[in-house]
Amino acid sequence: MAVLASPIPASTRAPAHRIAEIRVWTTTLTSHVAYEMAAGKRCAAVETVVLSLTTDSGLVGWGEVCPIPHYLPAYARGVAPGVAEVAPALLGADATGPEAAIAACMRVLPGHPFVHSPIDIALWDLLGKIAGQPLSALLGGRRAAALPVYHSITCIDPHEMARIAQEAQAQGVTQFQVKLGADDDWAADAARLTLVREALGPGPLVYGDWNCGATSLDASRVARAVAHLDVMLEQPCRTLEECARVRAAAGLPMKLDEGVHDTASLIAAHRAGCLDAAAIKLSKFGGLSAARQARDLCQQLGVKMCVEDTWGSDVATAAALALGASCDQRFLLNVCDLSGYVSPRLAPDGPTRRDGRIAPPEGPGLGVEPDPALLGAPDLVLA
Repeated sequence: MAVLASPIPASTRAPAHRIAEIRVWTTTLTSHVAYEMAAGKRCAAVETVVLSLTTDSGLVGWGEVCPIPHYLPAYARGVAPGVAEVAPALLGADATGPEAAIAACMRVLPGHPFVHSPIDIALWDLLGKIAGQPLSALLGGRRAAALPVYHSITCIDPHEMARIAQEAQAQGVTQFQVKLGADDDWAADAARLTLVREALGPGPLVYGDWNCGATSLDASRVARAVAHLDVMLEQPCRTLEECARVRAAAGLPMKLDEGVHDTASLIAAHRAGCLDAAAIKLSKFGGLSAARQARDLCQQLGVKMCVEDTWGSDVATAAALALGASCDQRFLLNVCDLSGYVSPRLAPDGPTRRDGRIAPPEGPGLGVEPDPALLGAPDLVLA
């Protein structure tokens, strides 16, 4: 068989765009307020991990993951060792194929979605920069100019929570997550939902979130106490079976978060009858590639989505906004301006909420670039 030479001279061919270097940084983010949650969970400061992938053509893609304490089997200090483990599969990989590259990493290190998530985000950022397109275009096309945000309210005195809700409402927010269970008092939780609902008036979405910290008995008592109100419940218990019992206790709609982390768990929750809405958090699923599959499944099942991540700054926010903008907006419940809750902002020109909505960046890829001065010296450099 004859072998044909390429008609394009080697000097003018497009660069191969293969991964040539990996860098990892860890930095502390401080929350605007300490978040008190059920089962003794408290979050005032978090470590976020920023990752960069540089190609042999000189392009840089960015990823971020920010595990929060006591939330999921993930921890910030475990990211760099995990990245080092998959580096042999990643270095030299084709940056124009993010799903193939992340699949190779997962074969080396099965599970550990919090390790794969920032790698996957950075690969998609690179693909956007190679294509000269914003990430939302590559994920299916931008379907909205701006997206609705929710405002998360720490679990404190019910009257103070109602005041915080009104303050956010005055800034244009129409969706409110009310943290529950911090004092292990079901009657106080019922008061929290009641007072916030009354303070906001009819229309805005209000939902109470236990972060898996309630028993089905206590959550059911709260549900029955507020069954006459227009409210939604979020992940009261650890298992789908317990959440389904709470859902059935008063007939209130339910959003699941910790209980759904891949397509199989989404299908199981839908069959259990407790999946009116789902939190599609990038690091739970392992990055944009897997979260995109979850988006498509939710749209087929008719499930509303909150598209976000566990926490983070501007890179994580931009990635979630790109996916949120690519959703069929009938099924997008809301997004979260993660970087608006913490300091410092790692990309000071990153997107911010305005009138209760936030617009994804418009530049190629993620459309944000972290400030190197804020990152400092990397914890890990591999080439």
